[in-house]
Amino acid sequence: MLKIGIIGCGSIGTEICKAIDSGKIHTELVAVYDRNMKHCETLSSLLATKPDITSPDELISRADIVVECASAAAVREFGLAVLEKGKELMVMSVGALTDHALLQSLRETASANGCRIYVPSGAITGLDGLKSASGNHIVKVTLSTTKNPEGLEGAPYITENNIDLDSFREKTLLFEGSALEAIKGFPANVNVATSLSLAGIGVEKTQVKIFVDPGASRNIHEIEVEGEFGKFTSRVENVPFPCNPRTSFLAALSAIATLKSITEPLQIGT
Repeated sequence: MLKIGIIGCGSIGTEICKAIDSGKIHTELVAVYDRNMKHCETLSSLLATKPDITSPDELISRADIVVECASAAAVREFGLAVLEKGKELMVMSVGALTDHALLQSLRETASANGCRIYVPSGAITGLDGLKSASGNHIVKVTLSTTKNPEGLEGAPYITENNIDLDSFREKTLLFEGSALEAIKGFPANVNVATSLSLAGIGVEKTQVKIFVDPGASRNIHEIEVEGEFGKFTSRVENVPFPCNPRTSFLAALSAIATLKSITEPLQIGT
């Protein structure tokens, strides 16, 4: 049975662990780690089968696949160590992969050690179509994201530009630029922009628009892709986690689906 180690015991890590504990994923949860021990203890209290709370090194040595659910900093700190030991790595904080040097190092290390890096689709739909379409020339990829002010609090772009999120009374365009610029300005909000860029035409050519809407109760992502294949659009309205409005519930479900696909013999979709 595939052995799973979880780094990061927040919203997404908790949902993955609950799915393993309930038998939705036929794997074994062998260890969890979080810099905040209280997060580990809270997670453990929700599970019937208690995982060991370990150091990162022990977690990596015991797991077959390490799932990062913590932060881009955690990807930088632990990603190479996971792959150097020949273990599989799942990255949820995909914004870290906009660092070209880090991405190249991760790829080369995975190749050298015969292991793989998994990036779930996260909070968006349409990545399968984009991957297929990228077999030929793609003209345009645009992501439009709409969030409630709470979902944008603390973003560097908001802080640096002294934007008062409480002042908005209607849907307003806050940002428009490349995916690379969007990820720097909103690192906790538009991880999906990185996933789109990796599957398509890169962070510099992928365009992003970010809207704030005080009336929005869901995180909305709209994707438009044009190329030699034709054109497609995708729209998803995600329910955010109550305890973390910056994160969509679908992101956790995508990680669960990816783990299930690894363990099941029938693979569906691109």
